[in-house]
Amino acid sequence: MGWGNTLTRRLKVFSMALFIYFDYKAVQKRVKWVGAGKKDAIWTKTHERNARRVLNLMIELEGLWVKMGQYLSTRADVLPEPYINVLKQLQDSLPPRPLEEVRGTIEKELGKPMNDLFANFVLDPLATASIAQVHRATLVDGREVVVKIQHDGIKDIILEDLKNAKSLVEWIAWAEPQYNFNPMIDEWCKEAPKELDFNHEAENTKAVSSNLSRKTNCESGAVSSAVDVLIPEVIQSTDKVLILQYMDGIRLNDNDSLEAYGVDKQRLVEEITRAYAHQIYVDGFFNGDPHPGNFLVSKEPPHKPILLDFGLTKRISQSMRQALAKMFLSCAEGDHVALLSAFAEMGLKLRVDMPEQAMEIATVFFRQSTTANEAKENIKTLNDQRERNVKALQEKMKMNKKEVQRFNPVDAFPGDAIIFMRVLNLLRGLSASLNVRIVYLDIMRPFAESTLLGSMTRGPTANSQWIYDSPVNSEVESKLRNLLLELGSNKILGIQVCAYKDGKVIIDTAAGTLGKYDPRPVQPDSLFPVFSVTKGITAGMVHHLLNHTSGLHNALGDVMKSDPLLVCDWEEMLHQITKCTPETEPGSEQMYHYLSFGWLCGGIIEHASGKKLQEVLEEAIVHPLHINGELYIGIPPGVESRLAALTVDMEELEKLSGFRAGPDVPQELLSNVAQMATGLPVLFNTLNIRRAILPAANGHCSARALARYYAALGAGGAIPPPHSGGGSKPPLGSHVHTPKFPTMPSKKKKKGGSKNDVGVADKDGYTQLRTSDGSDEGSTVSAVVAGNGSGSGSSMFVDGGAKMLDAFMGVGDFSGMIHPNGKFGLGFRRYGYGAGAGEKVATTTFGHSGMGGSTGFCDVEHGLAMAVTVNKMSLGGVTRRVVRLVCEELGVPVPDEFSVAGDKGPDMVLNLAPPE
Repeated sequence: MGWGNTLTRRLKVFSMALFIYFDYKAVQKRVKWVGAGKKDAIWTKTHERNARRVLNLMIELEGLWVKMGQYLSTRADVLPEPYINVLKQLQDSLPPRPLEEVRGTIEKELGKPMNDLFANFVLDPLATASIAQVHRATLVDGREVVVKIQHDGIKDIILEDLKNAKSLVEWIAWAEPQYNFNPMIDEWCKEAPKELDFNHEAENTKAVSSNLSRKTNCESGAVSSAVDVLIPEVIQSTDKVLILQYMDGIRLNDNDSLEAYGVDKQRLVEEITRAYAHQIYVDGFFNGDPHPGNFLVSKEPPHKPILLDFGLTKRISQSMRQALAKMFLSCAEGDHVALLSAFAEMGLKLRVDMPEQAMEIATVFFRQSTTANEAKENIKTLNDQRERNVKALQEKMKMNKKEVQRFNPVDAFPGDAIIFMRVLNLLRGLSASLNVRIVYLDIMRPFAESTLLGSMTRGPTANSQWIYDSPVNSEVESKLRNLLLELGSNKILGIQVCAYKDGKVIIDTAAGTLGKYDPRPVQPDSLFPVFSVTKGITAGMVHHLLNHTSGLHNALGDVMKSDPLLVCDWEEMLHQITKCTPETEPGSEQMYHYLSFGWLCGGIIEHASGKKLQEVLEEAIVHPLHINGELYIGIPPGVESRLAALTVDMEELEKLSGFRAGPDVPQELLSNVAQMATGLPVLFNTLNIRRAILPAANGHCSARALARYYAALGAGGAIPPPHSGGGSKPPLGSHVHTPKFPTMPSKKKKKGGSKNDVGVADKDGYTQLRTSDGSDEGSTVSAVVAGNGSGSGSSMFVDGGAKMLDAFMGVGDFSGMIHPNGKFGLGFRRYGYGAGAGEKVATTTFGHSGMGGSTGFCDVEHGLAMAVTVNKMSLGGVTRRVVRLVCEELGVPVPDEFSVAGDKGPDMVLNLAPPE
């Protein structure tokens, strides 16, 4: 192709682009001055004339522009209808190439005269596409075939067109920054030239045919049979000629024939979608060009789809398959953590921390398809969503409108994901053009699960890394690991166990995976959501604390039902708690404060200290214990890659029926426990909940950080020696990420107090908790924040350790502050031994378990501190077996919380769990 021809093509492309651009800009200004009724007509005419301009230029230039037009013609879900109607013509044959050119290419490539190759060669082509022309023929041995012949000189044209397209996209990104398609065109420039080698296409065709025809032996059992499609057999190939088995079929744009043959278009598109899901997630090798021209439908029932043209075929690595599958499943589950993890694994980098908007954008690719008739409404919905995201970005980045238009939130976009998303868009356009709806999440989910669950469901016997590779600290840890292997992946998803004995680490084990759809191994520094275990951490920041007798046990419980996300607003929840009225006389009855505990205590901590709750946590606990980066109440941005994702053991949950809670558990908590338990993983896997301040339920920690915390409490606040943990890596406290929390502005004490204050410091530095009517009567709670404020020193507490232990347990000088025979001291659950045998509650063992099975506790008398974190929520059976084994091996009495028949704590166990 000469320089003159090259320059001419480039000028035609850019002059047409400018002409169309200014046409739309002019219409944008014009419609501002016309009535609403005329706007639609004006825009329709504008789309029609510009679509015709685009079509005429594409037909004239051929090459890559025809392929681009074919792609655009399938996007009935997002493009205006006039473009679809006009560009559909490109799915039919273009003007055929001269027979002399076709003959010359065949004889040169195959080295024989046409008559020696074919008994019959039909002169009229079946189709003429952008790169090649296809003729029907009969080989000399009688086989019916199609012959695909590459256009003469098309390689130079395609390469030039790619340069022009690249320049055009760069200009569009400059003129309208919100439409930056550079990553897409870059990937196209890399992949498109591969289509020019028909030997490459022949090998691709054979590989895809083999993959889709074999039985899929997926360990998860989700995908159990071959995909029901047809692919032509490859007969012969060269660089520019490809001979394939002839298959008689109906074109997808021949709606009359599809109707006449009774083709089920819904089933047809679903099967095509299944074929692509198999290629992407199971095989990691897929056709990147599924436009309507690359499919036929067999005329014989059951009218199977025929897949054609494997020139643009993409191979992706196992790690990329897993990342794409995780991205898909995180969208299906609404799991922000898994989505950001998937982005990181696939190499997609964002410049801004906006997980909710990232989820919205990602979900667009997997949304249910719409029919062509609904395209206009669909475009409006997508535009509205885009405007919301732009507004959120503007507020987040403190930008003006002009700045936000030129800001690209994506820092790096992986090429593999570009082709993947192009395929999803083409499939969506395919369903729209056939006027059917496809629920991609339902169809593709089993295939996405197969690539993640396949390696995960093999469990510990086949996966040597199921237990994290760290040294064994003791004989009891060795026996514990054997128990974990025995329990296996059926009962355990991910787990951490850490224990201190007499100040020394004797267990530091991590096993399993971070989530149902996250096959990464649990490591010692992984962060687990531990629910009510958080109450024990919150209690550690306060000396004298509520002991669950304020009468506000159900306070704000309705919030989780009516508007769960309201709990993310810390200040609003503090305001709401001040308006609650006790259900029972304060101090008269001990009932578990499953939600209100956090806001009651958190408000006291903030008002007594004048600092944010998280700041107190850092100063009083995290820094002194050197557990930086492994204990949070409300996670900060930057730790998402270490988060474990929650799921539910449904078999365990079914055991709830027929059991009743103990007397200290509010009936309201029990009545919806099954529904709540199944819904909590979805809720707590979202980042907005994980980042919220919920001091009753939103702790995120590692077991080794939690065990070290209880080891310090058991020693009266004395800081244990540096965590040894058998050399577990990374070392505890090595995470440099430390969140910064602004100190609360000091508030002057108002005379008489404020009705809306959760707590107001009195003259002695203690705090009075007030009810909504401003009255102090019957609802006074003394509180002093723990910690020396400097984050240094050998003790966590200002006062003596013995005094703190008495306060936690509610004994000695503090015995009059707790409810008689109550299960709670001042902030911690008190554990007894041999419950049911008439023995008294122990006065040296305390801790707190959380919904689903995580726990932390210490036995002061026997020098044992222990923590277990799990991400497969159950009735606590795994945790109890782990604790029992450790206690029995050490000769330590088993607390009734973890014994076979003893009283269980008030969270997921809810005094319900039957004996194992």
